[in-house]
Amino acid sequence: MAKLKEYNGHYCESEYEYAFIGFLEQEGWKYVSGNDMTRITKRDVLFNEDLETFLSKTNPDLTEDEVTKIVDTVRLVGAESDFATLHKVYGWMVNGIQFIPNNGLAKMVSLIDFENPDNNIFRVVNQLVIEYTNNGKNETRRPDVLLYVNGMPLCVIELKNPSDVNATIYDAWEQINIRYWRDIPHLLHYCPLACISDGVKTRLGTVRTPYEHFYAWRRVNDRDKLSTLPFEETKTMIKGVYSPVRFLEIFRDYIYFQDAIYDRDEVEIVCRYPQFFASKLLKASIVKSVVEKSGKGGTYFGATGCGKTYTMAFLARQLSLRCTNIPEIGSPTIVMIVDREELQKQGAKLFTKSKEFLNLGEVAVVKSRKDLRQELGARESGGFYICTIQKFCDREDDKIGLINSRSNIICFSDEAHRTQLEHSKKIQFSKDVDENMKAMVSKPYAKVLKEAFPNATFVGFTGTPIAETYQTFGDEIDRYTMDQAVADGLTVSIKYHPRIAKVLLDKKKVKEIENYYKKCADEGATEEDIAASKKAMSSMEVILGEPSRLERLAADIHDHYVKACDEDPNRIQKAMIVCSSRPIAYKLLKTFESKYPEWFVEKKAPEGTEVSREELKELKAMPFIAMVASVGKNDPTEMYNYLGGVQNDKRSEDLDAMFKNDKSNFHIVIVVDMWITGFDVPSLTYMYNDKPLQKHQLIQTISRVNRKYPGKEYGLIVDYIGIRDNMRQAMKIYGGDTSVAPTEDDVKQATSSFREELEILKRLFTDYDLKPFLDPNCNPVDRYTLLAKAAEYVFKSTQELQSENSKGKSNKVSFKTYFLRTVKRMRLAFEICQPSGELGEEESALAQCFMAIAGFVRKMGGTTEIDTDTMNRYVSKMVEEALKYNKVESILDGEQEDIFSPEYFEKLSDIKMPATKLEILVKMLKKQIKEYSKTNQIAAKKFQELLEKTIEEYHERRKHLSVEEAGATQEQASEDIIKQATEQALKILKEMNESKESFRKMGLTFEEKAFYDILVALRDQYNFEYGEDKEVDGVVINDKCKTLAKKVKEIIDTKSSFADWLNNQNVRNDLKLEIKICLVKNGYPPQYSPEVFTKVMEQVENFEENSND
Repeated sequence: MAKLKEYNGHYCESEYEYAFIGFLEQEGWKYVSGNDMTRITKRDVLFNEDLETFLSKTNPDLTEDEVTKIVDTVRLVGAESDFATLHKVYGWMVNGIQFIPNNGLAKMVSLIDFENPDNNIFRVVNQLVIEYTNNGKNETRRPDVLLYVNGMPLCVIELKNPSDVNATIYDAWEQINIRYWRDIPHLLHYCPLACISDGVKTRLGTVRTPYEHFYAWRRVNDRDKLSTLPFEETKTMIKGVYSPVRFLEIFRDYIYFQDAIYDRDEVEIVCRYPQFFASKLLKASIVKSVVEKSGKGGTYFGATGCGKTYTMAFLARQLSLRCTNIPEIGSPTIVMIVDREELQKQGAKLFTKSKEFLNLGEVAVVKSRKDLRQELGARESGGFYICTIQKFCDREDDKIGLINSRSNIICFSDEAHRTQLEHSKKIQFSKDVDENMKAMVSKPYAKVLKEAFPNATFVGFTGTPIAETYQTFGDEIDRYTMDQAVADGLTVSIKYHPRIAKVLLDKKKVKEIENYYKKCADEGATEEDIAASKKAMSSMEVILGEPSRLERLAADIHDHYVKACDEDPNRIQKAMIVCSSRPIAYKLLKTFESKYPEWFVEKKAPEGTEVSREELKELKAMPFIAMVASVGKNDPTEMYNYLGGVQNDKRSEDLDAMFKNDKSNFHIVIVVDMWITGFDVPSLTYMYNDKPLQKHQLIQTISRVNRKYPGKEYGLIVDYIGIRDNMRQAMKIYGGDTSVAPTEDDVKQATSSFREELEILKRLFTDYDLKPFLDPNCNPVDRYTLLAKAAEYVFKSTQELQSENSKGKSNKVSFKTYFLRTVKRMRLAFEICQPSGELGEEESALAQCFMAIAGFVRKMGGTTEIDTDTMNRYVSKMVEEALKYNKVESILDGEQEDIFSPEYFEKLSDIKMPATKLEILVKMLKKQIKEYSKTNQIAAKKFQELLEKTIEEYHERRKHLSVEEAGATQEQASEDIIKQATEQALKILKEMNESKESFRKMGLTFEEKAFYDILVALRDQYNFEYGEDKEVDGVVINDKCKTLAKKVKEIIDTKSSFADWLNNQNVRNDLKLEIKICLVKNGYPPQYSPEVFTKVMEQVENFEENSND
């Protein structure tokens, strides 16, 4: 450090200033003490000599007088405000200044030579005394360090002594942002950039950047390992930002101003290092893609909250201005596709105010494919257009696939692919105007894009990539993960606080939720797994929407939020409650309303809030808490009207604006799916989660609370449903270095496997006409009918085929089983290779049809061993839901129906396909038996055995049929077998109905009858006498068992009033003792039998476990 003592500056505040200057000298800046700067007066901030030297050198045709005029123009610049002056001067520095020399021919004169950095004069100046006048008195300010280029101060640097704990970079920021703008704004007219440092923290911003948005620069070059050591910040900043070539690059293209007409907003932003490197790398990848005509520009994985929209803006400027030497690009047209109106509005808010920065001409939001086609057809280059994916993919009113075939179109996809990926893998079912079901073949998102823009290049921007992302847009070009964003201070950390036990009623319900969620989190979920999860989710409403649970939930949220706000009353802290469904969200809202009506009084602002007259005009009267959701066509009237009915969009817009306004009374929002992605409210601090979340949806949701806000140290997730494990898994993927991108070999192997399985499936259907499935002009209604018939074809086949099981052993299986196993293998391969768009339309359509047929078969299925196993598992009650996409949809659609009712039998008789009728009947019987077993194990077991016997006989007769008969005879015999099995199933249904209703004739409640049945059954099983059986009105009754059953039920009712009695061992022990005493006192059984007692207790616990379902 000895050399540093040789500087001539007399006003250095510390040795650190010398060290900082020394580092800059090493990068190529020439040091000059402020005392040695030649100026006309001390008010001047330009170094005229350097500017004149540069202008003369780079413009030898200019006379000395002309050079002096240009210098004076720069020196005497002014505008309607200090910020407008800064913006104006920055424009001159980057684009040049227009000047009319003596020859009368106007020309642009560059003030900085960006193409040839060596032509510029780089100086680092310290302790420059700058005079100003305050109240008639001359005063001075001395910035620590100024960076001059060609005599103009482009960056101000304020340093604080590293050894002084009281000297902070916040003090340095205040000097620039308050004192310098107040006292020496004429310096900042030339000075867009600012740096603050105390030797440990070194941060970059602009002279208009809020303190919390000054950031470290942690990379020198794009592939460098991130520097996280505090003392490395200064060196990395100087090498990464202030080496002259890099400094000019950032200065030219990475300082963002809105268009001049918006200067009153005073928005000036400098890129952060991840944005800088991402835009550079993406630009290179896009250029390569355009030249090579690959169409895949790459994928950028940027953590939620890291500023991907600005990354797009910086990239767009690069493509617009720095690719003119590449004929294939020239001045490109950029189309930005987003997945929601909210993101479209966000994009429009930025880009429509950035025409000057983008330099692409027209910037517009397009309303349809047709409008986009017209816009692009009217130009050969330039233009920036924003569109939602829904409108982009909507071909209802625009049958033409092609939009434009130019090769200089660059398509930015901002999370837009995610909404379409699942839809693109399967046949889409809906109803036409005549209520006929129709089936439409889907196309992968990549293919939809290619049809629209066959020669364009596509780039994906995402905070939560999935495998299909990379196949649609290409390899990952750069990534910036959540942990990096937190480490850099771009976002605040997220804390997690589980509160399950405190809110849920008992451990059984917690376990039920956890078991369900583990299934949801299965990494390799197939379409059926996903469907099962969704069905399970709808079944969870019984638990999550339980009124007493919602009361506890509302009370806990209220108490937690009020306490948190009381502890920090001076900070705005907004909250979001995430519910699992719209009905539950509305029930929770009404629970809040009944408990805390004061939260529903509409006001413009909370009491005690300081609001100016102008701010008050912007505010609308709002409740403290509100629900935001779309409306459903079948919503109850009260809920429909609350959500705004036909004015739902307008209501949502108003709530959106007020929730983002810190002064608004609207502080807590209840949501389900809206506002959990791409929704930025920096003051949002608390998220109360009551929804099972996983993978990318989990990350997107919890990231709502990670935005920076003054005084906000972290965002808090209060979890009422148990997402800890899922959060850890998601963080491994989206918080670290793990990639979900499939390799090229993965895709090739999957494609080969897919085609092999597809050929097998085609051979299975050799005798079946598949051509209509492949006809793109096939009527969707006809296609649906064909799918249903094909499913029936699978059911009717009695063929047996050789198949390998999971252990590699070969055995014979039914045609149906073989078909389903083959479809499953095909689908696994299809999901990997389909998103790339490389599969032929015919094979993609055929795959979707086979998967749809398999879906029909599975949803109709109820007589296979696999289905029986599934039904025997606990989770079956959550995944067995209404059939979809076949002719029985009307039976199970909408409200649950009583399967014993005459109306049900009428609907069942309408089903024309006999195999389908049997499968549905058996499935519903199993479901009903399962429900019956919850309260009456003995009776349910009897009917379960009857049903299994019927199924066994059915399969046995079909098995022999395939050997003994053939042709038309076989078909008739097959239908006879189905008919007999159906009749037997209906008989069981009738007997079960009679059994369930018998309690009324016996003078018992439904629950008491369950205990009566177990007492009689155990008497018969263990062969002892107890009471006398008498027949009354056709029903056998044992009065003694009847009386004892009532007593047992009474004891249970008393003990089960204790909360969580099943998990409270003391209460359970007391219950066992009381029932034991009751049985003994009543002489049941006559001889003491532990086995009998155990069996009774099994029925007791089974009854209570299911009594609240």
